[in-house]
Amino acid sequence: MRKAVDGKASAIMVLLCLIWGLQQVAIKAVATDIPPILQVSVRSGVAAVLVLLFTRLLSRDQWLEGVAFRSGLVVGFLFATEFMLVAEGLRWTSASHMVVFMYTAPLFAAIGLHLRLPEERLNPRQWFGMALAFAGLLITFLLTPQAQNDAIPNQLLGDLLGLCGGFAWGMTTVAVRVSRLSEAPPTQTLFYQLFGGFIFLMPVAFFTNQITFNSTPLVWASLGFQTLVISCATYFTWIWLMRKYLTGRLGVLSFMTPLFGVLLGILLLDEPLEPTFLVGSVLALSGLIIVNTGGKQS
Repeated sequence: MRKAVDGKASAIMVLLCLIWGLQQVAIKAVATDIPPILQVSVRSGVAAVLVLLFTRLLSRDQWLEGVAFRSGLVVGFLFATEFMLVAEGLRWTSASHMVVFMYTAPLFAAIGLHLRLPEERLNPRQWFGMALAFAGLLITFLLTPQAQNDAIPNQLLGDLLGLCGGFAWGMTTVAVRVSRLSEAPPTQTLFYQLFGGFIFLMPVAFFTNQITFNSTPLVWASLGFQTLVISCATYFTWIWLMRKYLTGRLGVLSFMTPLFGVLLGILLLDEPLEPTFLVGSVLALSGLIIVNTGGKQS
């Protein structure tokens, strides 16, 4: 039986959210030397191999049979779509904007699960949170001044791609929950996502001629960080936490990620912070927290 989140779990979640907040910053920081879509493809492929080795040699999880070409293909495609949108969006908008729009995923997941699973029906309090989140998104889109410079050439387009990426992430959650993958070991689902990210995104990188690779210490450091730390270490830690603690409580703590992402984008990439974007983001994240704390905890 899972237990309540304690001080140890809270401290681990703070560290995880800090690392996840660095994800878009790490991609953006080397985007001129290696296109974001190639970064995501390479890191996904390497991480998929590492997950497979971990499963076969260490954890020895018993994977479900007969799901690779059904549910596995669906979640792999959705994962690839999510990060293709993120990679393209980071060419047009800031890392701080991207991390906030990506974390609209629970909003879309809540709506999708409401439509598909009776036990996931939203109550009036959660619908209020949903309305608050949408109001925040409208403010960020309609009232935030649009930056126009070399680093952020078309902010509105990038923000829209980030929002679509959040939708794809949310649909990945729905696809897992309504399929047999909900009964599979987490490592199996993670492998399908990472492998899908590689097999679907690498051809896109080639066909769109986004295969530039300028070997620099920063490029290798970023790829190593994204592959070993983000795609492997943090995901395995997250899986371990979900097995020991109440998932709903952990989900609420994960909303520290966009806060760290915005702060790190400002500090490390000198990105601007628009007051209206800040207000809209606070409203959106507050609404999402209400949505994710309004039902039963699992």
